[in-house]
Amino acid sequence: MENNVERKGDDQGTCLDLTLFSLAGVSCNSVEQKIYVELNNMVPCVRLLNATHQIGCQSSISGDVGVIHVLESEANLEWVLSTGPNPPYMVILESALFTRSIMMKLKNGTGRVAGAAVVVSKTNPAEGFSPHTKCPNENTGVYSESYDPTMAHCNVTVWNPLGNGLSYEEFDFPIFSLNDDNDTEAIRQCYLGYNLGVNGSTPEYPLCAMQLFSHMHAVTDTATCMRRNDINFSINPEMVCDPLGDYNVWGSTKPLNNTAKGHKEGESMVIAATRLDSRSFFWDVAPGAESAVSGFVTLLAAAHALHNVTQEAHPPRTILYTFFQGEAFDYIGSSRMVYEMDHKQFAIDLDNVHSVVEIGQVGLRSSSELWVHSDPVSRRNNSINVSSLIDTLKSAAMNLNVTMSVPSFSQPLPPSSFQRFLRARPIPGVVIADHQSAFSNRYYESIYDKAANLNLTYPANLTEDEQLEFVTETANALADLATVVARALYKQAGGADAQLINIKAEPKIVTQMLYGFLVRSNNTWFQALVPPEFKNFLSKLECHYYVGVSQTPSHARTPTRLVQYLLANLTGTTINITKENCHNSLIIKPSSLPQLYSYVWVQGVASPNSTERQGFCVRSSVRLSKAVSPAFDLLQEYSSKDYSTWTESRWKFIKARIFLVASHDLEMLTLGVGVGILLSSLLLTYIISSKADILFSSGREPANATY
Repeated sequence: MENNVERKGDDQGTCLDLTLFSLAGVSCNSVEQKIYVELNNMVPCVRLLNATHQIGCQSSISGDVGVIHVLESEANLEWVLSTGPNPPYMVILESALFTRSIMMKLKNGTGRVAGAAVVVSKTNPAEGFSPHTKCPNENTGVYSESYDPTMAHCNVTVWNPLGNGLSYEEFDFPIFSLNDDNDTEAIRQCYLGYNLGVNGSTPEYPLCAMQLFSHMHAVTDTATCMRRNDINFSINPEMVCDPLGDYNVWGSTKPLNNTAKGHKEGESMVIAATRLDSRSFFWDVAPGAESAVSGFVTLLAAAHALHNVTQEAHPPRTILYTFFQGEAFDYIGSSRMVYEMDHKQFAIDLDNVHSVVEIGQVGLRSSSELWVHSDPVSRRNNSINVSSLIDTLKSAAMNLNVTMSVPSFSQPLPPSSFQRFLRARPIPGVVIADHQSAFSNRYYESIYDKAANLNLTYPANLTEDEQLEFVTETANALADLATVVARALYKQAGGADAQLINIKAEPKIVTQMLYGFLVRSNNTWFQALVPPEFKNFLSKLECHYYVGVSQTPSHARTPTRLVQYLLANLTGTTINITKENCHNSLIIKPSSLPQLYSYVWVQGVASPNSTERQGFCVRSSVRLSKAVSPAFDLLQEYSSKDYSTWTESRWKFIKARIFLVASHDLEMLTLGVGVGILLSSLLLTYIISSKADILFSSGREPANATY
C-alpha cells in the first residue's frame, strides 16, 4: 500500500520530504505529487529479440515496486538476497558494482529483487567495461563451418576480451540507468532518511521505495512477435515489436545513375566503408566515440580531402563512400546493401566492385602505428590481389605521422562490414584499425565509449565557439589518418601519383566534427550545414548512435541525417538557384531521365549581429538507402540464420518514481478497517431500508379537514 508519510514520527498529509522535492524540482500541489517523486532522467534497459532469443529487461504490467537498498559492495548482497527483512528490494548500484558477477546474482535472487538502478559515474572505470560479447557478431560474419572454420567464433583472436555479455542476458526485472545528479541525490536522501536503521538496528516503517515501469509487449523471439503483428484484427492494430533499422548513407566521386539499378557497364568502384552505429546495455544510450565516430569522422574528412582533386583529375575508377547503419546488430546495413547489389536492386552490382577499404576503430592509437587487417583466405588466393592494396596504404603513409603495419601472425578479420562482402564473393579488401589483435577500446559498446575515451578535452576557459575551433591532438591524429586513407583511395582508384601532394585532410574540419558528434551537435558549424527544418533536432548534448527501429521517421534520425548533410556539403557543389527550385530539382525532372544528383537547401551562416541566415543549395551525389535486414521486408524469413533478425519490443510508457511504503501489518490493518466500515455501512443501510416505512413515514391529514 502506498502511504503518505512525511518523516518518521511526523504528521501525515504533507509532502514526502520538502528537500527531496526541491532536489527533484517538484512542488507539492496535488495528491499524487504528495505521494510520489518522479525521476525524470532515468533510461531503461529494454527487450530485444532475434530468431532464437529474447534479451534485455522488463517490469510487470503494473510496474515493479521494491524497498530501496543502496549496494555498497558485493558482500553487501546478502542483505538483498537473504537477510534483509523487507523484500523485494530495488537495488541502487554505483557503476563500479555493475558487473556480471553481481548482476547474475541479482538475476538469480529468487524473487527478492524487484529491480535495479545503475548510477552512471562521470568518470570511466579504470579497469574497462564492455557489456557486449567477447566475439561480436560471430554468427553473421564470413567465418563459419564453410569458410575457414578454424577462424570462426574467435578461435584465433578474442577481439573483445573485456566483454561480459550482459547486453545479451535476459532479466525478468527492470534495470534503469540514472546520472549522478539531482535525481540520484533525492534517492540517496530518501534512503538515508528512512531505510537505514539507527545504530545497526532493523529499519522501521515507513520505508523509501521505488517503482519502475518498463513493461514490454513482445515475448519469445522475432518470429513470434512478427506473427502477432500480422494477426491483429482490431481497427487500430497494436504492434508488439519493430525491426531494427535506419538508412545507410552513400555518395560517390562521380555521380551514378540511381534510376537504373544493377550493373553499370564500364564502371569499377573502390568502396570506402565505415559504420555509423553503436549500442550499450541501456536503450538509446550509445555515445560510440571509438566504436563508430572515430571511423566515420575519418572517412568524412578523407572524402572532403578528395573532393577538389577528383573534380579536376578524376581517376579511372570511382570511389564509393558508404556509411553503414545497424552494424552492431549482425551487420544490418552492410548485409542489406550487399543483398541489393547481388540482386540488381542498387545503383551498382557486385561485379562493379573492385576493392574495399574499411575504416574501423581508429581513435586510440598509442603511437603512429595503425594496423591493416586482411582475410587470410583471400591472401592465399592468388587471384585476389590483397597485397597490392596493402602496399598502396603503406606507400600513402610515407612522410606522414602514420605507420601502416600488418599483424605479424595469421588471424581473421576483426568484426567488420567487409565480412558481409566476402560472404557474397571474394573481393580484395582491408580493414584499418588501431589494434593489432584485441580491441584497444576498453569500453566497446558501452555507455563509457564517449568523448573522454578519445582523450577529447578542452581548456577550461574556452567558450563553446572556441571549443568548436580548438584543434585537439585527437583531431590531428585522425586528420593524418584521413590523409593516408584519401591518398590510398585515389591511388587504388588509378589516380596519378603527381596529384597525391594535393590531397590533405584539414584538422580544423576534423575537430569541428568531433565536437559536433561527441560534445554538442547544436553548434554554429552544424547549424550552417543543415536544412532549416532540421535545426530543432540539434542538441546541446552529444549524439547517440543506437540504430533504433525502422519505423522511426527519417527526419528524426539525427546521426544519419547529420552524416548525410555533412557528406553533401563536404563533397558537393553550391549552385545558384532559389530555395523553391532547390526543393523542386528532383520533383520537376521526368522520371525517365537519370537521377544523378540530390539537392538540399541548407541554412548557411548567420550574418554578424543578426539571426538571419544566408541559405544556399547544395548539389551532390549523396543518397540514403534502406538499412533494414533483408530478413524482414524482402524475404520475410524471421528465423533466418544468414541475416540479422533483431527486433525491439514496443512498450506503453517508461516511468520511475520513489515514495514511502507502509508496513504490511499497517496495510492489513487499513484493509481490515476498510472492510469493517464497508460491512457496517451495508448492515446500517439494510436496517434503515427495512425500517424505512417507520423512519420516513408522514401522517396523512383527513380528507375532510378544513382550514
